[in-house]
This record gives sequence, C-alpha cells and structure tokens, in this order.
Amino acid sequence: MNVADIMTRGVIGVTPETTVAEAVRLMLDSRISGLPVLDDGKLVGIVTEGDLIRRAEIGTERRMPWWRSILAGPGREAERYVATHAIKIGDLMTTDVDTVAPGEPLSDAVEVMNRRAIKRLPVVEDGKLVGIVSRADLLRALLAAFTEPAPNPHSDAEIKAAVVAELGSHPWGRDGVIEVNVSKGVVDLQGTIFDERIRTAARVAAEGVPGVTQVTDHLVWIEPMSGIVMLPPDIKSPYER
Repeated sequence: MNVADIMTRGVIGVTPETTVAEAVRLMLDSRISGLPVLDDGKLVGIVTEGDLIRRAEIGTERRMPWWRSILAGPGREAERYVATHAIKIGDLMTTDVDTVAPGEPLSDAVEVMNRRAIKRLPVVEDGKLVGIVSRADLLRALLAAFTEPAPNPHSDAEIKAAVVAELGSHPWGRDGVIEVNVSKGVVDLQGTIFDERIRTAARVAAEGVPGVTQVTDHLVWIEPMSGIVMLPPDIKSPYER
C-alpha cells in the first residue's frame, strides 16, 4: 500500500501572512491539529497545536531561569519571544518539514512519523502539496482492512500450509519445534518453545490466517537455562492435586 492510497486530498492550508488568530479559528472549525503553510502552492512550513500552546496571550510562554538565559544567549531568547508573541504564522511556523511522495510505501511514511514523533506528513509531488497523511488516515486504512469481506472458506490443508509458512518466515517461529494440526478450521499448536513470548506470537500468527475459526494452545515451554518445563495453560501437571 502506498501513501497515495490513503492520504487526505484537498488539504486546508494557510499562508505565511495568515494571522495566528485566523489559523487557530480554522483549526478549531475544521477539527484538525495542524495546517500546512503554502506560498503560491509550494509547501514552506507547517503549524501545529504544539506551536501554539505556549503563548503570551494566555500566560503559557516558557520562562527560563536567568542562568539558562545567559547560557542560551540573546539570540535564543529572541527566538522564544517571536514564537510566543508573533502575530503572523510565517514567524512561528516550523520550516524544517518532513515530507513524503505519493508513490512511497506507507511503511516508509510510518517510519518517519515514528522516528520524528509527528502526527502527520505533507505529501509533495513536483514541489507542490498534493495531500496529507496522518495518524487518522492510517487508522481509517486499518479499519477498512478489518472490514473487508470475509474470504472464501479454506480447506484444512490450505490453512495448515499457511500457518506453517507464516511461522517459518520469522526467526521466533523456528526457535523450537512447533507442530501445526488443523481440523474443521481449528488450529492446534503443539510442540516445544524456549521463550514464553513465542506462545502468544504463534497464536497471533495462526489467528491471522484466513479460514481459522479457533486456535488451541498445547505448546510446552522449556526454560533453556534451568530446564524447567511449563505445561500449556489448559493442561495440569500430574503433581497437581
């Protein structure tokens, strides 16, 4: 899936000359938390809620101890003053903006969003803003994936082959001996694992295969350092009374 498949088009934007009051009103009326800043259609910055929560008008500007002000220097203090007192968006917008192209894989966009801890990415093509991809867009895509029509019924043999293939495609799925049996869509996991976390991963892998109606867990966990054997959750030890 590419960025263009889920991005929001027809994006609402502002210009560097837009006032802070106008931008705030637009964000509230449109129920959005960020606005791209455009100059003749080209992206020149972005302004978000985070840029506007420390303002002199509401007494939330950051106040530094005197000694930190000296260390930071007058230039840094001047920057802070502009950010908390500016009237025009162009004076306080973020200009170092991460962007993506419409044809980039969605996974690349998510990687940038996670790495930079940002909620949205402008989508730019040939220097022009063509959309925005946000966390909300990602959630809508996820919901659409969950609500897709159910696939045609699969045979037990097809289900088993798919589960085995999924387990075998991950290093943790090969750490131990996991045997897969399927009967009428019910997957039974048996064998040994050497890390208890693999139990959950194996169940999740099986549940994600089309046609699976239930997963039963009969995996035995062997702690590799001590050799202690932990039976599956639904099997009691013969020493228990």
